[in-house]
Amino acid sequence: MPPYRPARALAVALLAVLLGALIPATAAQAANRTVQGGRLDWGIKSSFQSYVTGPIAQGSWSLAGGAATVGGSQFRFHSATGSYDPAGGALSSGFSGGVRFTGHKKSDGSYELDLTISRPTVRIRGGSGTVYADMVSKDRGTGRITSTAQVPLATLGLSGIDMKGGSTPIALNNVPATLTSQGAKSFAGYYTAGTPLDPVSLSVDTTGPAPKPAASKSTEKSGSSGEQHKKKATAGRFEDAAVDWGVRRTFREYVTGPIGKGKWTLAGGAQDGGALFRFPKGEGTYDPEKQTLNATFAGSVRFTGAGGLDLTLSRFAVGLKAGKGTLSADVLSDGEARKAVPLITFTAKDFAPKNGLAVLTEAPATLTAGGAKAFGSLYRAGTAMDPVSLAVAVDAKAKLPALPDLGSDPAPSDSPSPATTVAAAASAPDDGPPTALYLALGGAGVLAVAAAGVLFLVRRSRSKPDTPS
Repeated sequence: MPPYRPARALAVALLAVLLGALIPATAAQAANRTVQGGRLDWGIKSSFQSYVTGPIAQGSWSLAGGAATVGGSQFRFHSATGSYDPAGGALSSGFSGGVRFTGHKKSDGSYELDLTISRPTVRIRGGSGTVYADMVSKDRGTGRITSTAQVPLATLGLSGIDMKGGSTPIALNNVPATLTSQGAKSFAGYYTAGTPLDPVSLSVDTTGPAPKPAASKSTEKSGSSGEQHKKKATAGRFEDAAVDWGVRRTFREYVTGPIGKGKWTLAGGAQDGGALFRFPKGEGTYDPEKQTLNATFAGSVRFTGAGGLDLTLSRFAVGLKAGKGTLSADVLSDGEARKAVPLITFTAKDFAPKNGLAVLTEAPATLTAGGAKAFGSLYRAGTAMDPVSLAVAVDAKAKLPALPDLGSDPAPSDSPSPATTVAAAASAPDDGPPTALYLALGGAGVLAVAAAGVLFLVRRSRSKPDTPS
């Protein structure tokens, strides 16, 4: 009997034990999983941001759809949805929110530079990845506006990354991104194909396969529900309501930045949606025919920071009449308390209920004189503040719009949960240092390592004793 057979038999037995122990978990994990919740952080191109807001373009950028800012120059897109295949490593994840860049203002009030990027989607398969996005751009030469859905905007440098066997959350940090030819065209020709863009970071939560949809209710019951909509909508009362307001993006950044060195604290049921705060549990009256509303909301937000900054806004209230709205709050600042201070005004032209829910989305808001005083005259009356979103449910079955879902935070690399740090083989863009990419790995990664060890034992046992290793 050749001397290597006992070792071979031992190796095969060991492999069988490992497979028996790990295959059940791996098989369960291998089923396609649903992406539900998470965020994408991407500055698109920092130098482009600087150009837009600089002395040449003299422009600005604005956020929409719940997009936020994070860090020095990144935009945060939210509420990831899609799918992930642990067996093959394929990931498809779409995100909400958008950013609009405008610059080179013309005499008629329009802009020569006008570019909107929204709803980014990351698709990874077979070791390659692409970022897609909805893009609206104005051609520099003709001024013609082009709107295209899901343009392949950037390719991702995934060298050295194994997407298979990921646990939740799936996290990729600082992945190099390069502008595609289609992206260059949608970018209105400001950059050529192959230009390095800012690196991309994402974190998404995954769950088991989505459950089958419940059977629809009968027509008779649906009609009854419709009658309930009508009765409750005309009764003056409502079931639930919430108002969303981020105060002002630059104010939040000032508070938490190197000058303010502070923070904000939510209390009383207020919720943090990343780019906005939600004040829930609205109570009051609503007339759907006249589209009038008088409502108060729960929750408060307190801003504290250097230089004695201490501002608390609480007991928010909204009044709507004749298409105009006012958001008020109790203000506590510098030890002085004031009740029901009108902070901002906004327009609400259409606030009629549809399917039991009246919704106002991102209405532009303007600071009042009372609001200016509440902010210690940091801003003048008439200053544009963050937009207001409002929802009123007149039916108990109607659900308020969901808050931006940022997903869970990835576990640190030294946590007890399985995680592997993979060094990026591809270098980062020219204006950034090389970085590491992270992917949380589950049992499949352990199985691969174990199998490799067994194969090594088999191959080693087959070599002759006098063969140099």
